[in-house]
Amino acid sequence: MNKIIRILAACIWVLLAMPAALAVPSDIPEVLTQPSIVTPKAMKAAMLAIANAGARLVAVGERGIILLSDDAGKTWRQVPTPVQVSLVAVRFANAHTGWAVGSLGVVLHTSDGGETWSKQLDGIQAASIVAQAAVTPEQQTAAKRLVNDGPDKPFLDLYFKDELNGYIIGAYNLIFRTTDGGKSWQAWQQHVKNPRGWDLYGIRPDGGELFIVGEQGTLLGSHDDGATFEPIASPYKGSYFGLVVGKEGQVVIFGLRGNVFWSGDMGHSWKKIDTGSTVTISAGIRLTDGTLVLVNEAGDLLISHDNGRHFQLQSGKENLPVAGIAEANDGSLIVVGLRGIKHLAPLAAVTKQ
Repeated sequence: MNKIIRILAACIWVLLAMPAALAVPSDIPEVLTQPSIVTPKAMKAAMLAIANAGARLVAVGERGIILLSDDAGKTWRQVPTPVQVSLVAVRFANAHTGWAVGSLGVVLHTSDGGETWSKQLDGIQAASIVAQAAVTPEQQTAAKRLVNDGPDKPFLDLYFKDELNGYIIGAYNLIFRTTDGGKSWQAWQQHVKNPRGWDLYGIRPDGGELFIVGEQGTLLGSHDDGATFEPIASPYKGSYFGLVVGKEGQVVIFGLRGNVFWSGDMGHSWKKIDTGSTVTISAGIRLTDGTLVLVNEAGDLLISHDNGRHFQLQSGKENLPVAGIAEANDGSLIVVGLRGIKHLAPLAAVTKQ
C-alpha cells in the first residue's frame, strides 16, 4: 500500500472506499496542472470538507471539485479550480478570503468568496521549501527524501488567524506557515516537537493557544501564537482526527473508535467523555448558539449543550458517511461525505440536557 493511501485510510474517515478514491493518480503532472472538469456529475461526487464564507457555503472534494451554495445549502453550483487532485479541508478568514488544501501538497486560494481559485503551493514546491530550510545533516537527509518522493505530500488541515497569517499541516509532520496570505511559505517542522514525525490531522485555536492533534495520540500546543509547538500529555494512544472549542474555552478532541476527551483547563488535564458510540468521529463544529456537534462515519450526530461535558447521541437516519459539517445561515446543518452533500434540519427539536 503506497503512502498516500495509508495516510488517507487513517484520516479521511469515511469508509474503506474513500482511500481508493483519493489514491495518487498515475498522471501526476496532469492532475497538478490541468483544471478540474466542470460537470453535472459533480453534485454526486465525494465531498470531503465544507466551510462558511460569510453567508455562502463552500464544499470541496475529489478531483478538485468545489461547490458553492448561496441559499443555505438547498442548491449548489460548481466552480472551476486549477487542479484535479482531491481537496480535503477548506477554511475562510472572512467572507472573501479562503484556502483549500489536499493531496499532492496542493494549496488553493480564493479572494472572492470561492468564485475563482489559484494554486499557491504543491508538493514539489513544498519539498523544495523544506530542503532550503534544512540545516543539520538529519534535516538534509529527510528533506532529500521528501524531494525524491515527488509531490506526494498530503495536506490535511489548515488554520488562518486572518487574511495574512496561517498554517497548513499534513502527513509526515508537515507544517508550513505564511505571513503574507500564502504568497510565500516557511517550513515550520523545526518549530514542532514531534520527533517521530507522526501525521498531523487537525489544528484549531483556543484564545491565545493553538492546538494540533494527530496520529498515535499526537497532541501539541502553542502558547506563543504558533512560534513553537510543545507536546501535551495525551490521554489516548490512538489517533485524533480533530477538535472543537467550547464558548468558554473548553477543548474537545475526538478520533478513533468514538473516543472523545474534554479539557476545561487549556489541555492541562483531560476527562474521557462517554458518547454512547464507538464509531470513529470525523468532524465537529461549534454552532452560533454555542452548541457543539460532532459527527461520525455512520452519520450520527453527537450534541452537547454544556461545552462538551456531555454529549447526546442522535442516530443518523440514512447512515450517511460524514467527512465534514457546517451550519448554514438559517440554522440548518449541512454534512458532506462519500455520497455527496446532505441538508439536515436545525437542532431545535433535540431535547437539551
